[in-house]
Amino acid sequence: MKLSARNDIVGKVAAITKGQVMAKVKVDIGGQFLTSLVSVDAVDDLALAIGDEIHVIVKSTEVILGK
Repeated sequence: MKLSARNDIVGKVAAITKGQVMAKVKVDIGGQFLTSLVSVDAVDDLALAIGDEIHVIVKSTEVILGK
C-alpha cells in the first residue's frame, strides 16, 4: 500500500489499554514512545499485540502540545 504521508515511523507495540470504545496504543520507537488513541475496533481489526512491529503514520496539519 502506498501512502501520501511522509512521516512513517516504525516501532513496536509496548502497551495497549482498551476502554469501552477507544484504545490507547503505546509504541516504542527506539526507547522513545509515541501514544495513539484509536478505536477498539481498529485494534481488533489489526490484531495488534504487544511486541508487534507496526508503522506509526502521521498525517496532520497540526500537532500541538504545551506545558
